[in-house]
Amino acid sequence: MSRLSLLALALATCLGHAVADPLPHSPGAPYAASGLADRIVLTPGANPAREMAVTFRTDTRQDVSQLQLAPALDGPQLEKRARLLEGNSQALDTENGAALYHQIRLTDLQPDSAYAYRVKGAEGWSEWLQFRTAAEGFKPFRFIYLGDTQNDILSIASRSVRQALHATASPALVVHAGDLTSQRDDLVHDDEWGEWNQAGGFHYAGVPQVVAAGNHEYLDSLNPDGSEGRTLGPHWAKQFALPNNGVAGLESTTYVTDYQGVRFIVLDGTAALDLNTLDQQSQWLEQRLKESKARWKVVVTHQPIFTCARPQDTEPLKAAWKPLFERYSVDLVLQGHDHCYSRLSNENGRAAAKQARAAGKVQGPVYMVSVAGSKMYGVNDRARKQPDRSAEETQLYQTVEVGASRLEVRSFTASGRLYDAFDLTRDKQGRNRLSEPARQLPAERFCNGAQGPDQLPCKSRDKSL
Repeated sequence: MSRLSLLALALATCLGHAVADPLPHSPGAPYAASGLADRIVLTPGANPAREMAVTFRTDTRQDVSQLQLAPALDGPQLEKRARLLEGNSQALDTENGAALYHQIRLTDLQPDSAYAYRVKGAEGWSEWLQFRTAAEGFKPFRFIYLGDTQNDILSIASRSVRQALHATASPALVVHAGDLTSQRDDLVHDDEWGEWNQAGGFHYAGVPQVVAAGNHEYLDSLNPDGSEGRTLGPHWAKQFALPNNGVAGLESTTYVTDYQGVRFIVLDGTAALDLNTLDQQSQWLEQRLKESKARWKVVVTHQPIFTCARPQDTEPLKAAWKPLFERYSVDLVLQGHDHCYSRLSNENGRAAAKQARAAGKVQGPVYMVSVAGSKMYGVNDRARKQPDRSAEETQLYQTVEVGASRLEVRSFTASGRLYDAFDLTRDKQGRNRLSEPARQLPAERFCNGAQGPDQLPCKSRDKSL
């Protein structure tokens, strides 16, 4: 298929028109909408102690968006205490047929409280699903961070997702650093979103999802003048009901949520780089950092400030955002895009980082890059000496334990093996210092010529060309 045909196809998809199916379907997975709700996803509000949102999909017979919400009783009679809430629905016509996506915002919730809910399809209610609101102030919690799931989502990336959810006790949030799906030429796009939802299953309906948009959340499109453009894929804003407090015009992909003493700020690197919103996002970012009274600050964005795979860092983002991260004491910057692993605490390299730690120097932002899915890039020549630790051809997930004066960050491989570990400890003056508590970690994983770290052929793509 020609480039122009692909662009025309992408534009038609963005406009919601049914198109001929040029791509394969997910094997053995019927992803057409039905009379029962599916793709149920919970997202946090700006204040998740008081606000959450639920999205779900049905076939077109269920034209009213309905949800029953009840306190999470210890007994089974939830329906008797439930109240009926309604929201709005949006149609989406895809390769799998017509569907309605429903969004219902839950407001006036009580802090640190458990709730149960179920959603309505034309043929009945879903199971009861349970979540807990955030505490109003600081309270320790843990969250999961995932890099790109993107490719082979159900067959391979699901292993990282499910191991993370299985091995992490009561995660409060799951943070996704973009490229949740590929939306290019792997599968029909609706099947990719079906696989993403199936990979997380009911967990995505009970654990709030903090999602950043990556470049693959966007589709190539045609501008009115015939030039190539970028259009946010039609599933994104229907699949996720986000806090709506972001940059004007980018409310679907930029936002803030404050969870138990942590301010999460989500940015859109693709829009910054390709849609001329860098200045607008930078001004918004500075204001959100400046006003924050949160104990910890975490930024989530897709394109890395410091790359572990590409020849050059993302210089426009680096020039605009890195000074703000440093000026306003951001603690963690969680990223994806590079399909390798990197934990960088000192721009001057790992040797300088070790010297700084030994001298008791204050730690600035720690930049992380990770990948959960199957697509792998080879590391660049800096990755073996600039980050504190890196890897290629390795599926990972991360857990972050949030305490009053410490962030404990752990990286695990998809098999559950501890790969990296560091703590950020806060002193009484509000300054961080980084320590590495693990006495022994496995050797860093790199390809050696044509041989990968698992003694199999190296499949990592070279991004330096």
